[in-house]
Amino acid sequence: MRRTPLGTAAVALTVLLTGCASLQSSATEVGGVRMTDDRPVRDGGTLTVALNSDPDKLDPSLAQTLVGRTVFAGMCEKLYDIDQDGTIVPQLATALPDVSADGLTVTVRVRRDARFSDGTRLDARAVVGSLLRHRDLPGSARATELAPLERAEATGPDTVRITLKQPYVPLTGVLADRSGMVMSPAALRKYGKDFTNHPSCVGPFRFVERVGGDRIVLRKDPRYYDADRVHLDRVIYRPIPDGTVRLANLRSGDIQVGDQMAPVDVRGALTEPKLQVFNSPSLGYQGIGLNVGNVKGLGEKPGPIGTPLARDVRVREAFALSLDRELINKVVFQGMYEPACGPISPGSAIAPGARPEQCPKRDAERARRLLAEAGVKTPVRMELKVSTTPESGRLGQVVQAMAKEAGFAVTLRPTEYATLLEETDNGAYDAFTSGWSGRLDPDGNIASFLRTQGAMNAYGLSDPRIDELIARGRTESDPGERAEIYEELTRRVNAEHALVYVYRQKNYAVAGRTVAGLRIYGDGLVRVSTAGYVR
Repeated sequence: MRRTPLGTAAVALTVLLTGCASLQSSATEVGGVRMTDDRPVRDGGTLTVALNSDPDKLDPSLAQTLVGRTVFAGMCEKLYDIDQDGTIVPQLATALPDVSADGLTVTVRVRRDARFSDGTRLDARAVVGSLLRHRDLPGSARATELAPLERAEATGPDTVRITLKQPYVPLTGVLADRSGMVMSPAALRKYGKDFTNHPSCVGPFRFVERVGGDRIVLRKDPRYYDADRVHLDRVIYRPIPDGTVRLANLRSGDIQVGDQMAPVDVRGALTEPKLQVFNSPSLGYQGIGLNVGNVKGLGEKPGPIGTPLARDVRVREAFALSLDRELINKVVFQGMYEPACGPISPGSAIAPGARPEQCPKRDAERARRLLAEAGVKTPVRMELKVSTTPESGRLGQVVQAMAKEAGFAVTLRPTEYATLLEETDNGAYDAFTSGWSGRLDPDGNIASFLRTQGAMNAYGLSDPRIDELIARGRTESDPGERAEIYEELTRRVNAEHALVYVYRQKNYAVAGRTVAGLRIYGDGLVRVSTAGYVR
């Protein structure tokens, strides 16, 4: 019998839909995009920022999480940064890099007035040491993005010369993230692998302490080169996974900023006169990662996995066809996010064709035909790891209901976020909710995840054609040619269905009205260097 487009899945979703129906009519707007607050602030005070999970390692070479990047934004500056327009600007460098005519030599000049939090002076040798550590440290999450770096050397006290194996167009963007963070060479020598517990960088605040699962404390660094513009005495980051609890703490004043707020909590905050909402478009994506070859962990050679999802791309395509991205956005996210079906955000430095994403529609009937063609026993059983936040739980329930109609039996496995990362990195999963906060250059959303043995390729994907397109995209300087490369790359990646792109977040943060000077840009980071309390 022919079923309706949602059929039994619609019945399974009724409760979730009813709970958010009253919000959907006005959910697509939250008063426009507001990324900054420039009211004058007074000096002094402590700002407490609630994160939606506990950050992973506070080591720029090893870290992988957005919440970790938010903490780094307070204490570890980079050679470059982005501004509210998405333009790359100098931070620890004094100007954009000089690139030779053949694209193989890049010269970066470094500030002369900066010191690390331990008092060590920033210089070119420190930059070189950090770059090589990012590239070479075992387990480094920066290894893939710095793989084209052949050599780095200090040619003067404040001049770094980088020699590349081939032209590498994304390099400046790479140096505007953790690969561009410079660590104190004295701290690296002293602490070695334990640097994560004693991080020392150049930044407005210096690391004081971390109590796992409870707080990370930073204090204003008087050595910071721009200390006169830093108003706060301390910043405390607290992991509070439940958005409703974060909102309750905002209302009570126990915290002053809630990061990565869920849409339902943002809607609640809009009615509160003592709260203000910040939002910016995202450069990243969220989806569901499928284990197609991760048998030994990150960076290791992919191998065969005996699950139907891993063995046959038709099974993975069937799972992708079971999902209705538009309905997921409405049911789980109040219609306040955007459906996504590729790695490149429309806000990227190169958005293929600058066209809206045309995502495939849900087609449960075709999904069932693909499973029949693949000859697999139905229902296809699979476990989906989700984080322990209520929002992730709702997403898992919706995916579970939709996939059931297409011939899948999805078991949900709520997992604490740091554990989820560890287990998926090691290949101990069938599927997991996968996401990335995004980079301006599309290579930053693709290479580390989808290149064979990429530094964050938890899926075990290995496709020579994808590898070839990634290499071409990195070396092609013509914008039109690059756009064509990334269009083809997106098609090829989607055809593998190792990472099923589902939605694109907007970056929402909620703060008390007494807080000013915050900065929240397209990378989703809450910047506190100029934050404080209104005069």
